Amino acid sequence: MAWMIRDVPRDSRPRERLLSSGPESLSDHELLAILLRTGTKDESVVQLAQRLLRHFEGLRLLKDATVEEMTNIKGIGPTKAAQILAALELGRRIHQSGYNDRYVIRCPEDGAKYVMEDMRFLSQEHFVAIYLNTKNQVIHRKTVFIGSLNASIVHPREVFKEAIKRSAASVICVHNHPSGDPTPSREDIDVTKRLAECGRMIGIELLDHLIIGDQKFISLKEKGYV
Repeated sequence: MAWMIRDVPRDSRPRERLLSSGPESLSDHELLAILLRTGTKDESVVQLAQRLLRHFEGLRLLKDATVEEMTNIKGIGPTKAAQILAALELGRRIHQSGYNDRYVIRCPEDGAKYVMEDMRFLSQEHFVAIYLNTKNQVIHRKTVFIGSLNASIVHPREVFKEAIKRSAASVICVHNHPSGDPTPSREDIDVTKRLAECGRMIGIELLDHLIIGDQKFISLKEKGYV
């Protein structure tokens, strides 16, 4: 009798391992098993995924398979075939989109425009990091913390950890002033200098720190603090 996925320790199952260790830790057939969800009465979902990949000699041919070709395989019905095709199509679209539709920040005005409508009416201060590639295209945006700006809270580790993870070339930091007045405080300036210094040490440039008010902003780079 074939072993079933329920016979595998929970922390060794593909879905649980993905959640605990990330998708990059899984093999091709384990990722495929998560899409398939269930096996058959004769084999586990992992075994079914392995057999499917063997049939198509790997992902290269599977990506071009039709519904008919998939459903000819025992254990693969229209629903499973549709799930696989949907995942493959998403991957194809992500690959085709490339960087062409990413927002480019070439100056402080571009950065302010990117966040203004999201941040100008916030009732609390939000500290946001915008991560850019070598072409100054936005590759990620993350709210680092919410609350009053304080040098002991805005730790460079939290800002640059994500930059390293995303292979970012540079970072723009942004935070809002709920009062609507973007005039920088002493704390704003101290945080900026600390982040800029840390960025120089690890080779990821802090391009700017923008303070967002109500339809107006201040660039601490233009003020000479970066």
